[in-house]
Amino acid sequence: MTVETVTSIMAQALYCVITTAAPALLVSLVIGLIISIFQTVTSIQEQTLTFVPKVLSIFLTLIIAGNWMLNNMITLMQDLWSNFAIYAK
Repeated sequence: MTVETVTSIMAQALYCVITTAAPALLVSLVIGLIISIFQTVTSIQEQTLTFVPKVLSIFLTLIIAGNWMLNNMITLMQDLWSNFAIYAK
């Protein structure tokens, strides 16, 4: 296995991780920002106020985008396992 092959595999894996995690992270970021603005406007400084909306929004995101996320990871693993003989040389 050459350095170029390892680099290519790592690039594919990192791209898969970033694209798979992006929906949940972006939703969490947006919800956190909205709640932070709400807390600033209303002068409520409760740190635990963001927890429940973030958890619920991430669960909803996983329900909506979970199939796509799982297919994204499955595709990467199928590509890796189908080329295993090439990587083992």
